[in-house]
Amino acid sequence: MTLTPRLIAMLTLPPLMWAGNAVVGRLTVPHVPPLMLNAIRWGIVLLVLLVLGRQAIATAGQRREILARWRPLGLMGLLGVGAYNALQYLALTTSTPINVTLIAASMPLWMLLVGAVFYAEHPRGPQMVGATLSLVGVATVLSRGQLSALADVQFVRGDMYMLAAAASWAGYSWMLARPPASMRGAARPNIIGADGQCRVWTWDEALLVQALFGVVWAGGAAGLEAVVSARQPEWSLAVGAAVVYIVIGPSLIAYALWGRAVAAVGPTTAGIFANLTPLFAALLSTALLGEAPHGYHAVAFALIVAGILVSSRR
Repeated sequence: MTLTPRLIAMLTLPPLMWAGNAVVGRLTVPHVPPLMLNAIRWGIVLLVLLVLGRQAIATAGQRREILARWRPLGLMGLLGVGAYNALQYLALTTSTPINVTLIAASMPLWMLLVGAVFYAEHPRGPQMVGATLSLVGVATVLSRGQLSALADVQFVRGDMYMLAAAASWAGYSWMLARPPASMRGAARPNIIGADGQCRVWTWDEALLVQALFGVVWAGGAAGLEAVVSARQPEWSLAVGAAVVYIVIGPSLIAYALWGRAVAAVGPTTAGIFANLTPLFAALLSTALLGEAPHGYHAVAFALIVAGILVSSRR
């Protein structure tokens, strides 16, 4: 597939929006508790998806099929909506957008671990080399460039949250790639179109179904946060604008563009563009937060990208 200017734009805008999510999240979490922010984000997204993807739940039969698969869909909602985004916003309370996005860029390492432990997918030689390079890149971020003193480093709590978020997203991604029997082939829920033909869910319909379950987890976590912490949100025009951006950009536009672009060019090529996220985060952090990147960030970025390139070789 030739990379046209249109495809390049579709592959570049999502990483830019995801980097913006990290920077905007960093600006917003001092004013809105992180778990509440996640619940508000996905609650509003759900309302939008109820319009865009309503065909997925339009009939009683379709709703029964979804409820019959509550276990896998509930787990996907937990990993992809409830846990990943909540942990990312928790991470941003003490870590920087550059660190958060660099740690998230180590996703292939977690993909290999989840695949080996839960799906009996044993990594090949190049994948092991790539995972090692990515691991060294993550260690460089966690140690702030002092690998020799890694054993004595006091890790920032936010970095640990982001490691857990990356593991959560890896599990979610494997569930997408290797769904349970009830979500595969002829057994998966379908939609009867106006022409009487069966079709699979579109991106917005699939995201709607996951969000229906994910919002339950996100809302429950926000409720627990409210009980444990007496902190109240501080609403302002700027905070409202930040929430609007988080809902429209990273949650809807980025998902739509990314899904179509990956279908056109394949996951390997798309993965290279995904690694623009830490670079965009560094540029946005410098411009908006005054948090300039350090030399070790460049080293970590190079190691993580090299690891992904090596592991993707056939």
